[in-house]
Amino acid sequence: MTVSLFDQFMSPTLLGVPLIVLATTFPWIMYPTPTARWLNSRFLTLQGWLVNRFTQQLLLPLNLGGHKWAALLTSLMIFLVTMNMLGLLPHTFTPTTQLSLNLGLALPLWLATVIMGMRNQPTHALGHLLPEGTPGPLIPVLIIIETISLFIRPLALGVRLTANLTAGHLLIQLVSTAAFVLTPLMPAVALLTSTVLILLTLLEVAVAMIQAYVFVLLLTLYLQENV
Repeated sequence: MTVSLFDQFMSPTLLGVPLIVLATTFPWIMYPTPTARWLNSRFLTLQGWLVNRFTQQLLLPLNLGGHKWAALLTSLMIFLVTMNMLGLLPHTFTPTTQLSLNLGLALPLWLATVIMGMRNQPTHALGHLLPEGTPGPLIPVLIIIETISLFIRPLALGVRLTANLTAGHLLIQLVSTAAFVLTPLMPAVALLTSTVLILLTLLEVAVAMIQAYVFVLLLTLYLQENV
C-alpha cells in the first residue's frame, strides 16, 4: 500500500478521540510553576529569566497602552515554540502544521486588535485605509486594496506558520528516506545524505523558534497600529 507523505500531518486518534487535544495541552504540563519558597531551583530561575527576556523583546515595538497584552503574547510565544519543538521528535504530531489551529489562533487575536482600534481611535484606524496625499481618482481603488490587505492578515499569519513547518517536515522525511534507501547501495552517498539530514534538522529547530517569534511579532505590530 502506498503511503502519502502528507499522512504524517493527519491528526491521530485513539479510541475515536483526536489526540490533537493532548498535543496542545502537553506543552503547559512541561513547565513547572513557581513555588512559595524564597529561593527557586536553577531550572525555575532560568525559566523566569527566559520569560522575562521574551517579554522585553516582544514589548519593544509597543507603547505603554499595549503592555497589558504582555502576558497573552508571551504565553502564546512559549506555547508555539514548545509545540513546534516537540513536533520535531520522532513519532510525534505537530498541531501547528494544521491550518485550522493556526487560523484559530490568528483570527481572534487579529480581530481583537482591529476592534480595539475601532473603539479607541476610529479616525486613526480608518486612516490606515487611505494614505495621505492620495490623488482623488485613486481613492476608491486604494481603499479597496487596503481593506483586502487588512482582512488577509490573519490568513497570512496562519498560512506562513503552516507552510514553513509543513515544508520542513516534508524535507526531513524525504532526506531521511533517501538516506535509509541508499545505505545498502551506496554507503558513502548515504553518509553524505545523513550529514545533510543532521544540518537540515538543526535548521528546522531554528525555523520552529523563528516562526513562533515572527507570528507573535506580527501580532504586536498589528496591535501597535491600533493602540
